Amino acid sequence: MQAAAKNQMTNLETIKGAIAAKIDSAAFTSWIAPLTFDINDNTLVLGAQNQFSADFINSVHAGTLADVAADFGLTVKVVVRNAVTRKAASIANDNNAQAYAPMAAVQSANVAFDAFVACADNEFVLSACKKIAAGAATFSPLFIYGAAGCGKTLLTECMMGATNARVVKMTGAQFVSEFTRSLKEHNIFAFKDFCRKCDMFILDDVQALSGKKASTEEFLQLVVDLRNAGKNVVLTANAAPNNLTGFDRHAQGLLASGLVVDVVVPNAHVKSVMLKRAGVKSDVADALAKRIANDGHQIAGIVNKFKAYAELMGCGVDMDVAQRLLADTLNTQKTPVAMVRDMCEKLAVSYDAVCGNGRSRALVLARQIMMVVLKEATQLSLSEIGNFVGGRDHATVLYAIKQIEKQKQVDLVLAAQIQQLVSECK
Repeated sequence: MQAAAKNQMTNLETIKGAIAAKIDSAAFTSWIAPLTFDINDNTLVLGAQNQFSADFINSVHAGTLADVAADFGLTVKVVVRNAVTRKAASIANDNNAQAYAPMAAVQSANVAFDAFVACADNEFVLSACKKIAAGAATFSPLFIYGAAGCGKTLLTECMMGATNARVVKMTGAQFVSEFTRSLKEHNIFAFKDFCRKCDMFILDDVQALSGKKASTEEFLQLVVDLRNAGKNVVLTANAAPNNLTGFDRHAQGLLASGLVVDVVVPNAHVKSVMLKRAGVKSDVADALAKRIANDGHQIAGIVNKFKAYAELMGCGVDMDVAQRLLADTLNTQKTPVAMVRDMCEKLAVSYDAVCGNGRSRALVLARQIMMVVLKEATQLSLSEIGNFVGGRDHATVLYAIKQIEKQKQVDLVLAAQIQQLVSECK
């Protein structure tokens, strides 16, 4: 009896090893390793901890499991472990608590796509969002990037308002927090189920995962699992995948494997329309649009200030009043230092790092991009440009410009990003 039991255990370990050889290591760790393995009447019985896990494994990995089982003369069946099985078998990372709810659940938005005022440059991203909201998209993940205030979050809310699909939406910071909490509370599998039990998963501000290795690995596996299951994934960030700092090349490649689209900041026409929709007089809106920063958040703040003034003072806002109310807001001519600081925010690097001696690939690329933008947007000499990015000399700036010009020939995303930065600095 002992010999037979030992032989069966050996066979199960061999089978498990054969499965591991045919499945991506992250997928194996997340889905296969936690299963119980047993052989009963020439059937390999795999016990999942809940019905969702069993259904997901059957839909995604059934073919691979059947092939491996056949090599050992077995059929395969994935079942849900009952209470007796769970008590008898101690599984690493198995959770006792089966319920999970986020600390701050994101409510479904009721925002129409008309709320997003699109200029010609944003028609492509708007069309992609409408396609994925209708459930007719053939691309996943949809990766939307752009500067703060350009409308990325608004587009995700529009998608939530336009779809009938089950949507799970989190911010990057919330994903890190909830993943960490689920580990501490020993309900990681329930957290996995919550994230996967949807038709569309939206993660706003992917850059918040930067440097969070465990959270990033869990998120990347989530993207793979959802895509393999035919679900839609929508991601937003402040930079294109290949410019995200704190992510390795594998992660950047996965994030860019669907459709990558950029959102440009509001131009004068878009800003004017947004102000008019809020009740600002046409002539005032047109005049202010040329002097307000290209930031949707700031425009919303201006609208709130106008509304508060009209309500409290009992009168409308003319141009004189508008200029007085916005004396601390209206654009003045940008200095080179202000341009560099703005670009640091858009490229997700710190100003101190750019002016320092760091030589990481992402930091060097950001520094070189800034040199090119300053050359095209200003009349500064190469030596002056070098002074504004940490005291680099003339030769260093010239080398950076040549390198970026070469990359622009083969990297259309980089070329478009630089063109956008130049237009914002002029």
